[in-house]
Amino acid sequence: QVQLKESGGGLVQAGGRQRLSCAASGTIFRVNAMGWYRQAPGKQRELVADITSGGTTNYADSVRGRFTISRDNAKNTVHLQMGSLKPEDTAVYYCNADILGYRRGDYWGQGTQVTVSS
Repeated sequence: QVQLKESGGGLVQAGGRQRLSCAASGTIFRVNAMGWYRQAPGKQRELVADITSGGTTNYADSVRGRFTISRDNAKNTVHLQMGSLKPEDTAVYYCNADILGYRRGDYWGQGTQVTVSS
């Protein structure tokens, strides 16, 4: 079955940079949109950025200009380059993808913690 696995989280100082990666694996015929969401303690999960298979990107206002989403269609991977990090970026970051395998589904990774210290 299809799985998404994130990597790259950790502790970073305010103003620093961090790169998250996510790889889709399993029986995959096509990957449509891919994206990153985050959930801070006590808050709802929110969209950070997403990218279509054609490369069209969309960002939350809170990260536009600081974060960059990219993908490698040949490797079924999506990346999130985060810069000028702020303590309020602290959250669990989740990878999401619309994938056609033996069935089409909306898949989520297990999440990776990003902590920004002030």
